[in-house]
Amino acid sequence: MGRVLREAVDEVLNGGVTGRYDMKSLTKTEKTHLGSLVDMAIQREFRFEDGRAMDFRIAGVDVDCRFSLVFGGWMFPPETLGHLCLLVWANDYQSRWSVGLLRANEEWLSARMNRDLKATLKAEHRDKILWLWRDVELAENVLLHMSDADREAVFLHKTGQQRLNELFQRVQRRRIGRNAVRTVAQQRDYMKRLRGHGGSRSALRDKGIIILGDYEAHRHIARQLGLPVPREGEFVSARVVPVAPGADKPVAEMDGGLWSLASPEDPEHPAPMLPAHLPTEASSEHGDGPRRR
Repeated sequence: MGRVLREAVDEVLNGGVTGRYDMKSLTKTEKTHLGSLVDMAIQREFRFEDGRAMDFRIAGVDVDCRFSLVFGGWMFPPETLGHLCLLVWANDYQSRWSVGLLRANEEWLSARMNRDLKATLKAEHRDKILWLWRDVELAENVLLHMSDADREAVFLHKTGQQRLNELFQRVQRRRIGRNAVRTVAQQRDYMKRLRGHGGSRSALRDKGIIILGDYEAHRHIARQLGLPVPREGEFVSARVVPVAPGADKPVAEMDGGLWSLASPEDPEHPAPMLPAHLPTEASSEHGDGPRRR
């Protein structure tokens, strides 16, 4: 559910085309459209049947999807009365989301104020919501939450490749989603700008910076180094330095040596090549040893 909400917000921002990363930049119409996107995305992800009177059916019961960017701001039209509603809330500024169930009871709703005769749930009746997920972490919109100075430094560059290099150099040890990469690159082949052979991995190697992706081998390295583990479609960059065996710090084996996270006082050292497979995977799938990225 969290991934569905993250992708719906990213879809309406459309950063790859518009360069937007902040919900405040959306029009009122786009914010309204986000509710429809969330509704459709949830039904598609969980394969719910079409509803007879409401949006969809879950276990044979009609359920209406009510989405709000403001907690408690769900709007209930007259036709939802007596029906179960799936209340969905997501906040990009707090990086949190919640989803719960409520049967729309007229006694619990405010007087109908707007021209569509929609009402809101009275604050004192929010305890009637059966929370399925409450105040859960929403994958971070890193462009929104990075410092103003770092963000300006990223977008100051003229080419997508330069902007990506700056992003992965400035935002280290944090998950960076694919949508952020797309928004910064502003190019169709944005993933090509990330890989080795001329991409950010190559450009930042001399600075000692590795960029881990969602390969299991990369996740394994992230766990060994104590970094956030990249989830599907995410990346984590970090500066590393070689260490001797027996070092009193988390280490990972890469490119035939041992490496640890660099401290500010460590001199720059060219980063190792990253494997695309775990050693056991490489030996069983590739007789010539692990491929490198």
